[in-house]
Amino acid sequence: MLPDWFIYALLGAIAAALASIFAKMGLQNVDSITATALRSIVMTIMVFAVLYFTRGYSGLTNLTQCEYLFILLSGLAGGASWILYFIALQRGEAGRVAIVDRSSVLFVIVLATLILQEELTVKKIIAAILVFSALVLLAV
Repeated sequence: MLPDWFIYALLGAIAAALASIFAKMGLQNVDSITATALRSIVMTIMVFAVLYFTRGYSGLTNLTQCEYLFILLSGLAGGASWILYFIALQRGEAGRVAIVDRSSVLFVIVLATLILQEELTVKKIIAAILVFSALVLLAV
């Protein structure tokens, strides 16, 4: 049986794939910053609706200052990621852009090892090599 985190991650990957396809279709005559802003509004409404109907808003008041800070920094990095992704998507092929974007896994492996002290396993190294190989194949 697959662990629940794997199922959620896989469903998230499918949703991200659909988001890329829909975004590419929607970026035909719209600038990437406007599209990102609209996407952000829709996502904000959706996430607050899910929060409200699953947990209520009480979770917002139970965070520490440190948790707020890191979530804020995550939001800023995520916003920059979306803006840059939409610019790239508008200018390039969806498949190529998505693979380069998903190469973030390489940076996550390195940063998680350095900052979070996560174990660097043989599996992670092999996965990183495969992702890097895919990037090289696309670049040439």
